[in-house]
Amino acid sequence: MDLTFADLAHLYESALLEDVLPFWEEHSVDWEQGGYFTCLDRSGNVYDTDKFVWLQNRQVWTFSMLYNQLEPRPHWLKIAAHGAQFLAQNGRDSEGQWYFSLTRGGRPLVQPYNIFSDCFAAMAFSQYAKASGHNWAREIALQAYQNVLRRKANPKGAYNKAVPGTRPLKTLAVPMILANLALEMAWLLPEGELNQVLDQTVQEVMRDFLDLDRGLLYENVTPQGDRLDCFEGRLINPGHGIEAMWFLMDIGQRRQQPRLIQQAVEVALKLIEFGWDQTYGGIFYFLDAQGHPPQQLEWSQKLWWVHLETLVALAMGYRLTQSPECWDWYQRVHDYSWTRFPDPEQGEWYGYLDRQGEVLLPLKGGKWKGCFHVPRSLYLLWQQFSALADRT
Repeated sequence: MDLTFADLAHLYESALLEDVLPFWEEHSVDWEQGGYFTCLDRSGNVYDTDKFVWLQNRQVWTFSMLYNQLEPRPHWLKIAAHGAQFLAQNGRDSEGQWYFSLTRGGRPLVQPYNIFSDCFAAMAFSQYAKASGHNWAREIALQAYQNVLRRKANPKGAYNKAVPGTRPLKTLAVPMILANLALEMAWLLPEGELNQVLDQTVQEVMRDFLDLDRGLLYENVTPQGDRLDCFEGRLINPGHGIEAMWFLMDIGQRRQQPRLIQQAVEVALKLIEFGWDQTYGGIFYFLDAQGHPPQQLEWSQKLWWVHLETLVALAMGYRLTQSPECWDWYQRVHDYSWTRFPDPEQGEWYGYLDRQGEVLLPLKGGKWKGCFHVPRSLYLLWQQFSALADRT
């Protein structure tokens, strides 16, 4: 890679505004029945019309965030409003919990079996309330946020299939999403409550899930923070851990905690080194901490969000600490990612590569990939490199 910081800022700006956002604006909005299509093939054709609530909320968040932080374009607000109104009418059960999926017209398909739909609803309606000024959106955001806090100790609730008491585990996904969610909700929360949530989540991530000796973040530990020798207990998801570390860098930056920033950078680098495929390049999806065969058969795939979140963590880590190791790894991950994931012919990014780095599924969106990780990461990377370019 032979690009200046200004070159990189321009690369991410143009990729966001001229490639990725136009793809979703053109192909995903269901102007007839509300919300968004996320199951889009390589060229943007819809191949399934089911609507997955967390992806619906993520797209509301994306267009609201860009309206709030980048430029108040009326078209972005119109797209955000289109999804927010569909979700406000159809997204929740009678108890205010968010379904996992809906039919195209908004009838519930899959029960609210975990809290991640609620997490992204809180994020989406918080940003949309800020963009639109609607009090009803603010109320929905706060209600969803309270759902998350109420259910965080048992995220799946009645839908948890594990036998209670035999092998209780807690997952990294809950405190890491709370760390990000709390910052998203900051403008709606009393300062004392915000600081309490941030303190608790940072402490839990870095105390219970972090192996201090190896610098690795485990996906699952006991409620007391102990590790178990089983499939779930040995599981490492490098992308999850790396994403969590840039959340913590963001918290450290906002709260002026250089020690937290430095620790988060060090852990991110350890996870990248552990997760890097020395044979074919790229970062593995899942690994076993002890080198045993992972339970997940898709363990060796190379995923879009893992590499984008890694680029964000490395660029942010470099901007905050000037770590040469961050910059070396950034260039390596950049070269791998930009030569494989973007589709210069049809637009947007592929989501799933095989271990060798070849396109495994030519989709641009589906049940798990929507209008979120690519645009969010491109925006954040644009901002990181713009700040770095301003320094030089």
